[in-house]
Amino acid sequence: MLRSTLASQGSPVYSVAWGPDSDRILYTSGRQLVIKPLQPSSKVIQWKAHDGVVLKVDWNSVNDLILSGGEDCKYKVWDSFGRLLYSSSSHDYPVTSLSWAPDGEVFAMGSFNTLRLCDKTGWSYALEKPNTGSVFSLAWSADGTQLAGACGNGHVIFAHVVEQHWEWKNIVITLTKRRTMQVRNVINDAVDVLEFRDRVIKASLAYGHLVVATSLQCYVYNSRNWNTPLIFDLKEGTVSLILQTEKHFLLVDGAGLYTFSYEGRLISSPKFPGMRADILNAQGVSLSNDTIAIRDKSDEKVILLFDALTGKALGDGKPLTHKLEVVEIALDQCGPSTERKIALIDKNRDLYLTSVRHLGREPKICKMGSMILNMAWNDVANILCGIQDNQFTVWYYPSVVFTDKELLPKTLYIKDGSEFSRAPHILNYVRTKVTLRQGDGSLVYSSVPPYPALLHEYSTSARWEDALRLCRFAKDQSLWACLAGMAVANRELTTAEMAYAAIGELPRVQYINFIKEQPSKESSLAHMLLFSGQVQEAEATLLQAGLIYQAIQVNIDLFNWERALELAVKHKTHVDTVLAYRKKFLQKFGRKETNKRFLQYAEGVEVDWEKIQAKIEMELSKEREKAANASVRSSLASRR
Repeated sequence: MLRSTLASQGSPVYSVAWGPDSDRILYTSGRQLVIKPLQPSSKVIQWKAHDGVVLKVDWNSVNDLILSGGEDCKYKVWDSFGRLLYSSSSHDYPVTSLSWAPDGEVFAMGSFNTLRLCDKTGWSYALEKPNTGSVFSLAWSADGTQLAGACGNGHVIFAHVVEQHWEWKNIVITLTKRRTMQVRNVINDAVDVLEFRDRVIKASLAYGHLVVATSLQCYVYNSRNWNTPLIFDLKEGTVSLILQTEKHFLLVDGAGLYTFSYEGRLISSPKFPGMRADILNAQGVSLSNDTIAIRDKSDEKVILLFDALTGKALGDGKPLTHKLEVVEIALDQCGPSTERKIALIDKNRDLYLTSVRHLGREPKICKMGSMILNMAWNDVANILCGIQDNQFTVWYYPSVVFTDKELLPKTLYIKDGSEFSRAPHILNYVRTKVTLRQGDGSLVYSSVPPYPALLHEYSTSARWEDALRLCRFAKDQSLWACLAGMAVANRELTTAEMAYAAIGELPRVQYINFIKEQPSKESSLAHMLLFSGQVQEAEATLLQAGLIYQAIQVNIDLFNWERALELAVKHKTHVDTVLAYRKKFLQKFGRKETNKRFLQYAEGVEVDWEKIQAKIEMELSKEREKAANASVRSSLASRR
């Protein structure tokens, strides 16, 4: 029974494809491509795609990319807005078939006596010339390892994807046959051959371990011993993604997500409402030693965060919500779980950084840069690299954005992008080497100075003298800026003062000296928080310690007049101080008081500067006395 006629037009429809969420349909109309939403009121997108009739289209649900091929003998890759991402050169014959592999990483193209395997960005991996006539239709197996083609001479052609490569440090691994891998150590040219019982579906090599998923089992190899893998059975044979960290790895198959240790023990299996594991890809899932982050496919502004060891949602279970749709996410790999950060790129190609564990507070999402195409974290230090517009950028210390935002531009390492071709993609960032895949499919390597990673190591182990020595040796302003940010984050004031002095930030040096002169620990901590722009936290610290005047003074210094008055009235102290400073401030600018609250309290209060100064002096001497008593108590306790 015919349910509905979606479109009716004058030209034949040669090919049709469902959109990723089955709410839109893509079809051909002569040389045009048309995306028609199923909602009646929604706008139809239509554009000229080829110079000849479009014969074949396909739309992938994982990467949301569209393929088209036509009688102009070209195939093209588009995004779902109709923007051209890749156009092939002209072939000898029309493109008669196209098909995405299920995971969206590769696609196959068929033409007369031609079968081609291509990357999702368009460049070609392999070309076969079978004597079959035109390949009219292509279909992939569910695991993406095999391909079947319907041919013009009445034959069905079968193909298997082999020769994939994986690299990590000095090890290169190649899938030579469907069930055989070759491991080569490039330092001593030692070669090992790994045989498997079933065909290899997915593999991943990182952190000294090779994880291989076959159709029935998972093999875990340690790079120090290729002879005795750890083997365990898989529930479902269609593993679509493997992610690794130093301590464990994540398997994604059609049924769900599973975190395993390298000993083969199932650690956790996070679940969430509306989970569709089959459409998760490396841009939408990220793993660290303690956290799993997943971009929600039903609302792409939302990032779901789970504890990797329990599989439960982090904190109060509230996900992280960004103001725009998120395109790519990545968790940093080092440091304690309390300081875990997540970097995200949104639809506008802006890069943001935020904390994963934020203890009840609203997370602070800080912008790091714009026009970011892709990114990767380093494996041994929390250093981030990315392709930014037409250059390669490395953020030596991204967390500085939370302690002193103005230092961020000084902690960057920028390389001109002229040595890379159009649209390079970062594959990984291991130690000091970044591996990039260029637009034409070739691999290029870019090195990053080793000093920032060393500085991170010294900062983590509180070796501040070594850190200072390193900066003096390297004579690099960006390193000094990193050290300043690290020292402030760890409240190491002496080191911070020297680092700020080295980059000529004299106002900050003066403020650090002012912090050092504070009579009590609470005052010092509050001013450190102010230094990092955390005004509310600073005020809360002072109020908790009973330093009411200091909390009021902080708001006066920041011209938060209403808050200063509110605190003074609430605690019934220093109302005259607030009014006096407010009056002085208005007189300086030749203005009159218009705020009703200030007018109301000014009526019954007389401003006497001498009295106010005496009160302030008394408050400060009280604080000094309190601090002195506390230090005496602590020294007596330590003697006991």
